[in-house]
Amino acid sequence: MRVGFNPHKDKIQQASEYVHQVIIPVYIPNQEGYFKDSFAILKLCLESLCATVHEKTFITIVNNGSEKIVADYLDLLLKENKIQELIHTENIGKLNAILKGLVGNAIELVTISDSDVLFLPNWQKETLKVFKEVSKAGVVGIVPQFKTYESNCGNVLFDSLFNSKLQFVPVKNKEALIRFYDSLGWDRNYNQDYLAYTLALEVNPELSVLIGSGHFVATYKKDIFESVVTYIGYKMGGKSEGYLDTLPLEKDYWRLTTVDNYAYHMGNTIENWMVVDTPNESKENVIVEYSFLKRKKINSILYFIKNRLFVKFISVKILVKLFLKWKRLPKKMIHNY
Repeated sequence: MRVGFNPHKDKIQQASEYVHQVIIPVYIPNQEGYFKDSFAILKLCLESLCATVHEKTFITIVNNGSEKIVADYLDLLLKENKIQELIHTENIGKLNAILKGLVGNAIELVTISDSDVLFLPNWQKETLKVFKEVSKAGVVGIVPQFKTYESNCGNVLFDSLFNSKLQFVPVKNKEALIRFYDSLGWDRNYNQDYLAYTLALEVNPELSVLIGSGHFVATYKKDIFESVVTYIGYKMGGKSEGYLDTLPLEKDYWRLTTVDNYAYHMGNTIENWMVVDTPNESKENVIVEYSFLKRKKINSILYFIKNRLFVKFISVKILVKLFLKWKRLPKKMIHNY
């Protein structure tokens, strides 16, 4: 039987002291074959993360069915207060693991990352700068990639089409861009023009952003996830690939990326360049109150116009060429870009 009165009943939940959450799902079932170096890479990932975030960061690790040595390592990180939340589960699939980490808090920004990301100094400060200066930013990546404006960016292009500050600009960090595609195992026989120019929007004289964002590490406004599904029926791929892409569009949020590179994708093989000393992020970068405005879902007609009809229209071959020319891609690149 129950005796007495629970002292926590009807108590209001205190606001969180954290302003930024990072969620990393981890699946390392063994250390053989494809996963031979994965544990060592996970350690580099989490060490770089802990070294580059401010003290108001809430780190959530979802152990998605990894072997015992990995689980024990993560338990130790939690015990040492290097991470703030650890969820152990069987292998329920990458996106389902992410969904587990998303619920249960009201932290305004959430970074969702793969476990093979090497975080670089200032990634968090530069991410926040984009959210602060671009009210419609909903997703902000920190690793520039090829032609990201072609994916889930119909609303950005629709809204900015007649903005003269939307134009192709020289790539800021060519070496980092090359390293990213090396990490995917690509040969370097891709279009070299992609290493030279990229589509950007000048927000103000001190800030420009790239249009579009990749998936393996990006930061989201938490209000995007006010309503989420509870289960995705794929381990990876399938419908799970597009779920995180379409949610921001429902509130007309833009996908953007920092102009410079603030993380590396390591892949599944250790290389010498990955083992570097990463200085701690300055605590002066802490911003206690983010206070982002929440957006409501746009109506279905406007969604269709921006993200279906306009995308189909602007994808017509002759219009693509006109767009590239209009937005100042060098003439010699237009034919093959």
